[in-house]
Amino acid sequence: MTEKILIDASGGTLGRIASFAAKQSLLGKEVIIINCNNALITGDPRRTIEEYQQKRARGGTAQKGPNFPKSPERLMKRTIRGMLSYKQLRGLTAYKRIICYNSIPEEFKNMKSISLKKNIKTKSIALSRLGREM
Repeated sequence: MTEKILIDASGGTLGRIASFAAKQSLLGKEVIIINCNNALITGDPRRTIEEYQQKRARGGTAQKGPNFPKSPERLMKRTIRGMLSYKQLRGLTAYKRIICYNSIPEEFKNMKSISLKKNIKTKSIALSRLGREM
């Protein structure tokens, strides 16, 4: 049985959480990320929204790609995917070991979680707000 790591994304920076999760998954651990909607992206919120809107617009119609998600848990997983070589077997299996949730499911309520929260002194935007604004 593989070791499970539970990460609480509340108040944590998206990139730091994603890189930690990608590394742990490559090491063979199953990574579960909860509260993805409370993860933060640092930087000017207006500029961040514009950048993500451009990424979504690049996709074209639903039949073409690349498809860029709006929901916070899928944004988190997409960010992690960018940190893995998901087109090769090792990266693909690591990517499949990662599960993201917007809230805390019943099965993980009693499990001890790792918090990657840091005091952020710059402007930031939560993934839930980013999803609504796109």
